Amino acid sequence: MTAELIVDARNGVGESPVWVASEQALYWVDIPSGCLQRWRLDGALDSWQGDEMLGCVAPLANGSWLAARESGLFRLRADDHGRLLGESVAEVDHARAGMRFNDGRCDRQGRFWAGTMQMNMGSEAVGKLYRYTTRDGLVPQLDGLLVPNGLAFSPDGKTMYLSDSHASVQLIWAFDYDTDSGTAHNRRVFVDMNAHPGRPDGAAVDADGCYWTCANDAGLVLRFTPEGKLDRSLPLPVKKPAMCAFGGPGLDTLFVTSIRPQGVDLSDQPLAGGLFALNVGVKGLEEPSFNG
Repeated sequence: MTAELIVDARNGVGESPVWVASEQALYWVDIPSGCLQRWRLDGALDSWQGDEMLGCVAPLANGSWLAARESGLFRLRADDHGRLLGESVAEVDHARAGMRFNDGRCDRQGRFWAGTMQMNMGSEAVGKLYRYTTRDGLVPQLDGLLVPNGLAFSPDGKTMYLSDSHASVQLIWAFDYDTDSGTAHNRRVFVDMNAHPGRPDGAAVDADGCYWTCANDAGLVLRFTPEGKLDRSLPLPVKKPAMCAFGGPGLDTLFVTSIRPQGVDLSDQPLAGGLFALNVGVKGLEEPSFNG
């Protein structure tokens, strides 16, 4: 199976792809530039520039975005002049300077979850996983993390997945998830990625309940069954895939963002930082909007 280049985006860190069916468009972010980008099915490209690093986004019902950035959570609106206009909704008290939000998304009920990390990928486990609702605000749910990543929810919403991408960890966990209270418990190892190529990065769950993770550094997307068994391994023309998401008219295209490392020879991966698509033969799930 061959991955198709959709956009030669040359993103520093392409992340948080979200398919918006009403627009037949894929949105995603470039973390270091703070940019929100959009590719429409007709081939049109648009981008909007913000003023902070932008870790992840979740759609809001009015067409704007809930976004996790460096200093906290914001409501962002893309204007007609290529700008992201932001309104702060929750500040975050980072454990150290030089931290930012990373991977995140909404649960099936519309509560927003996102994790924090040190920008230098430091070895201090000071990252946290947060949950945000309008009623409760931004509340830490789990600490002791290095690079929280791979957040995803099973089709019925009763299992939450989370990984830590740091080279010293490389684990994917599963939790029992209480859909009424929005709390996770019974943490256990779902996949030990030390036994597989690559580090676990961003992820998606398909309609069959299988977990797809980007194997960073290995140039692969891996599919694991709900029992944690490796089911498929798909190659990409770049070494650092970052996150995947299902989209397209039938939600049966797997879109994959990637990273373009700085200061290294990219002659063997000139498309690093691009957006790719694979026809994987299974359907995904619609990404929930924030409704918390």
